[in-house]
Amino acid sequence: MDQSLAYLHEVLSNYIEDNDAIRDLDEKIMQGNYESEHVFTRDLDEEESRILREVITREMHHANQTGDHERGYQLYEVYELLY
Repeated sequence: MDQSLAYLHEVLSNYIEDNDAIRDLDEKIMQGNYESEHVFTRDLDEEESRILREVITREMHHANQTGDHERGYQLYEVYELLY
């Protein structure tokens, strides 16, 4: 799995119990066997992209606040492809 997608999977796993849409996105990552974050983001519909933008924005802020710059960078790699 692509490193950025691995970070995204880790982040989404924190939300899957409370949100069916996020659980579906996480399953899409795990079952899709995507070679890169670029291929994954091209496979998203508009609503999935919107949900990911919200989650990633929150998680990038948290990563930067806690000094986990690698996580923030990897999440940004996905985030920039959502637009």
